[in-house]
Amino acid sequence: MATDLATELRVLRPDEWDTWYDNLIRAFGGVPEPGEERALYRALTECGRSLGVWDGDMCVATAGAFSFRVTVPGGAAVPAAGVTMVGVAATHRRRGLLTSMMRRQLDDVRSWGEPLALLTASEPGIYGRFGYGAASFQLRADIDTGRAGLSVPAGTDGVRLRYAEPADAADACEAVYARLVPGRPGMLARRPGWERLGLLDVESLRGGASPLQCVLAERGGEVTGYARYRVKPVWEDGGPEGTVELAELGALDPLSDAALWRFLFDIDLTSRLSLRNRPVDDAWQYLVSDIRRCRTRQRDSLYVRLVDVGAALAARTYQAPVDVVLEVEDAFCGWNAGRWRLSGDAKGAVCARTSDAADLALSVRELGAAYLGGVPLTALAAAGRVRELRGGALAEAAVGFGSAVAPWLPHGF
Repeated sequence: MATDLATELRVLRPDEWDTWYDNLIRAFGGVPEPGEERALYRALTECGRSLGVWDGDMCVATAGAFSFRVTVPGGAAVPAAGVTMVGVAATHRRRGLLTSMMRRQLDDVRSWGEPLALLTASEPGIYGRFGYGAASFQLRADIDTGRAGLSVPAGTDGVRLRYAEPADAADACEAVYARLVPGRPGMLARRPGWERLGLLDVESLRGGASPLQCVLAERGGEVTGYARYRVKPVWEDGGPEGTVELAELGALDPLSDAALWRFLFDIDLTSRLSLRNRPVDDAWQYLVSDIRRCRTRQRDSLYVRLVDVGAALAARTYQAPVDVVLEVEDAFCGWNAGRWRLSGDAKGAVCARTSDAADLALSVRELGAAYLGGVPLTALAAAGRVRELRGGALAEAAVGFGSAVAPWLPHGF
């Protein structure tokens, strides 16, 4: 497929990977990755699902699509394309290369039978025009653990904590993670190889912090939670002021969760706990004594694009009954445009073409934002992004589309 007179868009061949990836690195500033990290992403790249634009023997644009399964409201694991490694050489901007790659990629995703495409955006302003909406957010915090303590539930002292080497504990941690995946929209079922991402521990990327450390929580002889973290020592004239940098935490029950958080708050010679990616409804916020000492903030995380509106809306459940006709605008993937009747409840849903009068009008971007249940349709309507055409339809649909737990993407891709 030609993108202009001088370039060619084609599927990546394995022997082209280094050239292809070098273009991506240059597009993101040109700082080389450590060899260990580069080798991991080479192993994870699915060449048959990756695209490159070539100007002669020079790669000038890249895009990939991991094959994922993502949890949606109701607990189903839905096939999804994890859009990744998107970059265009500065020498070849404004030639339509990105649009051509997005066009080819979404056509491919549709042909693969995957109803969703997902991505994390380096620049959020780029992807809205291709139908992606911000569907989940991440909580960040810098907690003054010297001034904000935890009040843990009764029974927390019964949880056993023990140190473990991260690599030795990998299987136990992955087992906990796998049990958590169905319970929260936005979580990804890890395919073989992806467990290595959480163990990546390159010294040059630590910023002066320790090697990765791991603590396991156990109840009744079973591993019920884990925390991976680093400690960055800091010594001031007044004493130690180190920082605990949390990398990952998962727990199967409230007591194990509380025990792990108390451990992180209480590590010797530290006075700060840094979190960079947690669910916005994370429970520790309701155990802490002074939330103002935690400097919490939110950032956009997972962007969702409905590639097949009917299949995507039928794949999830709805926390209250819905029977609504949606007038969907989709200029980039015209096969989605038009009216769809969605009927569903907590047990399941159907979504099919209809000629009935529309109840709500919105674009596929807003459907993507609302899809995982974390962005209310009422908020999108207040912003002028959703139009109510039948009285009462907005409130009915907004309740149905919601989720009892906030959607969350635990790691990037």
